[in-house]
Amino acid sequence: MCSSDLVQEILFFGGLFGGYTVYRNLYIDAFTAGSHQLDISWGAFNTVVLIGSSLTMALAVRCAQKGERNSIVCCLLVTIILGFGFLGVKYIEYSHKWHDNLVPGSSFAWNNPEYLHVAGGQVKIFFSFYFVMTGMHALHMVIGVGIMLWMIAKVRRNEINEHYFTPIEISGLYWHFVDIVWIFLFPLLYLIGRHH
Repeated sequence: MCSSDLVQEILFFGGLFGGYTVYRNLYIDAFTAGSHQLDISWGAFNTVVLIGSSLTMALAVRCAQKGERNSIVCCLLVTIILGFGFLGVKYIEYSHKWHDNLVPGSSFAWNNPEYLHVAGGQVKIFFSFYFVMTGMHALHMVIGVGIMLWMIAKVRRNEINEHYFTPIEISGLYWHFVDIVWIFLFPLLYLIGRHH
């Protein structure tokens, strides 16, 4: 991944965040109602998991700079495990939304007695953004796990050492970018509007 790829990713997610902001301002009550259907504890847990994975990724880069091959592999494996932990939580959350008929489509059903005054079509827009934004983020996590596996293979073939560790650094930038995207997604989707 080069700098132009990173800029492309920033523009892609920037567009999603921009669209979310526009519709959130149009349908504040609906987005607040939708946000209340998300479990803050799962979102907070995933935030902690990703912060931990950023730490292990940074440690992998440091170990690469020092030429500690076994430590690089260990740090990358822990990063992968944390990535799978994040994806597991997303699976649980998506399953709950599927069970509650909150997945946008013909079976979408908005019948929350606490928010009956809110139009279901507007809440559907919130969940459309929720699934697109978190789904694209999860896809980037899967790609990141694939990159980590590739890095492990390169370390085992001794293609990465204290003299050449650029691939680990670039992989780390990608992983940190994906983590930063979540740091913005968590408050936008789970936290804003909770006080209403």
